[in-house]
Amino acid sequence: MKKRVVITGMGIVSPLGNDVDIFWDNLVAGKNGITTQDWLVEDGYNATVAAAIKDPVDIDDVVDFKEARRMDPFTRFSVYAAKHAISQSQLDIANEDPNRMGVIIGSGVGGLYTFQEQHAMLIQKGHRRVSPFFIPMMIPDIAAGFVSIIWGLKGPNFSVNSACATAAHAIGLGMRAIRYGDADVMICGGSDAAMTSMGFAGFANMKALTFNPDPDSASRPFDKGRDGFVMGEGAGVFVLESLEHAQARGTNILAELSGFGMTADAYHITSPAAGGEGANRAMKMALSDGDLLPTDIDYINAHGTSTPANDKNESIAIKAVFGEHAYKLAVSSTKSMTGHLLGASGGIELAALVKTIQTNTIAPTIHHENPCDDCDLDYTPKVAAQREVRAGISNSFGFGGHNAVLAVKEFKT
Repeated sequence: MKKRVVITGMGIVSPLGNDVDIFWDNLVAGKNGITTQDWLVEDGYNATVAAAIKDPVDIDDVVDFKEARRMDPFTRFSVYAAKHAISQSQLDIANEDPNRMGVIIGSGVGGLYTFQEQHAMLIQKGHRRVSPFFIPMMIPDIAAGFVSIIWGLKGPNFSVNSACATAAHAIGLGMRAIRYGDADVMICGGSDAAMTSMGFAGFANMKALTFNPDPDSASRPFDKGRDGFVMGEGAGVFVLESLEHAQARGTNILAELSGFGMTADAYHITSPAAGGEGANRAMKMALSDGDLLPTDIDYINAHGTSTPANDKNESIAIKAVFGEHAYKLAVSSTKSMTGHLLGASGGIELAALVKTIQTNTIAPTIHHENPCDDCDLDYTPKVAAQREVRAGISNSFGFGGHNAVLAVKEFKT
């Protein structure tokens, strides 16, 4: 019999706040975290809006100033989110077996700020001026490494990189590490900070980003006028525990992480498979792994990127998996408010799913004005909705054809 895995702590860095409750209140209120970026306008970029982090990301209480300066923003985001997740979980790490606690935190892009800065140094001042910390600041696994070092966690420790499915893969693999007996506690999630000139140039020139300059209509998932995603940044990190471990220490359980599915499209480097074939199988796997029927699902936090191909094919896949029930459950894309946080998106969206189950409130898909034939489900347009949510899934799909789906349900003994 497989072990039950529960969520006991959540930490985020997001364009709508760096506290889970503030983030959730802003989502429910339909607050838009997307703004015009003056530097993109001044530099003549086609894409000029983004969802940037606005609040301080303070980690001085867990890392000394010198060490913090040697972290790329994506690593600082990870440490901050881990700090808050651990605090909420009330883990007394000093009295735990460090060998039974691990970390899986991934990044879709890694240290792009560091790469850009040090490349400029190389070009302008020569190879001797490149920082000796360049490589450890840039590599995607360094966030997991720092969290392990700061809190002394000696169990499984590695990074996942699957583009925009990264956080969901990291969390799903953390769940499996607990189920297989490799750990009792796993700190898992994803982080990305790719809002650099190189990052925008790359995504804009491949025409993945919207060129709509209006922050109030740029990210419009499932809308007829959608034309590309809006880049965001941030992190989402969770404390996962075996049910036995969480109960033994008497901590508050937020929800049960019940299922995980992962597949590949094996189709194209950036476009999803026709009909959402890979997404279809990943959702079915998550339901099966979680011992859930399609009719058990009341809500889907969609990948919902606001690109023509994703939203159409994700909708087709949902209908294929859920049949007539697809028209009875609620769907929404919180990316309409947060933008697309790349490898971190599955993390903050899992936090939104947990809060949905706790509050029986569906965060809206704002900017959804014009329905289209390809996308005909209940996307919770414009305003939040109240309904019972016993269980839900969070979809994450990435360039390269990576699909990861997490299933969460209300915790019951």
